[in-house]
Amino acid sequence: MLYGVAAILQAVGSRRVASSESLSPRLVVRLLQQPTFLAALVLVGVGFLFHLVAVRTIPLFLAQAGIAVSLVVTALLAARFFGDNLNWAEWVAIGAVVVGLVLLSAAAGDAGTERAYPGLILSLYAILVAMVIGGLVAARSDGIIATAVLGLLGGFGYAVVGISSRVLPDFVLIDLLRSPATYSLGLGGVLAFYLYSMALQRGSTIAATTPLITVQTIAPAAVGAFLLDDQVRPGWLPAAILGFAITGVASIALVRFEGIRTKPEDGAGSAGSGAEFVADRDRE
Repeated sequence: MLYGVAAILQAVGSRRVASSESLSPRLVVRLLQQPTFLAALVLVGVGFLFHLVAVRTIPLFLAQAGIAVSLVVTALLAARFFGDNLNWAEWVAIGAVVVGLVLLSAAAGDAGTERAYPGLILSLYAILVAMVIGGLVAARSDGIIATAVLGLLGGFGYAVVGISSRVLPDFVLIDLLRSPATYSLGLGGVLAFYLYSMALQRGSTIAATTPLITVQTIAPAAVGAFLLDDQVRPGWLPAAILGFAITGVASIALVRFEGIRTKPEDGAGSAGSGAEFVADRDRE
């Protein structure tokens, strides 16, 4: 629920700031001057605390798929406060998210007991380096490709957050400070939030959010199942696969609600009043 509200606020705050050509500190300053963007940061931070508990107590495939509820919340808020009508397919998608999560919850076994090992940690840091390089390149362009690439990189960042959260040591301060997973978690979250904000500046919500949702859901789920020993209840593997697939497809059907676009007043893309916010619809 917190992530769903934050998604709207993040998009509004991001689109009130002119698009930047690079990962510049000035862009960070301009974003942090937007009250809606700051509110989104707070909500994401609180939501992450709940998610941190989830990834350490249930399988990653269930914890990550649960984030799909944020899209349902965003869609319902957009319909309620911004006058965006939900069509029949989107109502079906909302119901499908619920059905998919019920199947996943029923199929989920114990969370794996495997924790960090050097190869996995090195892979997380390699992904972070690739995100920075890819972000610097993609930030030089506008259009759907740059938007999709930035969204994809943001998805990898959130995947790093989920995996790092799972492999953290016990919550003892000295152990956390010594753990490389602590720093991969922080770096992944900051980079993901930043890159996704840039993606929302450059193009449509669908182009930015579809790759983000896909990667941040599938990658940690695969790591949990194949490397961290997450379990499915005996005989429930088909239900788990079906539930995961239903949730993923339904989430993609709802991604247009992940952002709110402001109506330009003078052709320069400046933000209007709160009453002028409308749900972002693709023109593609």
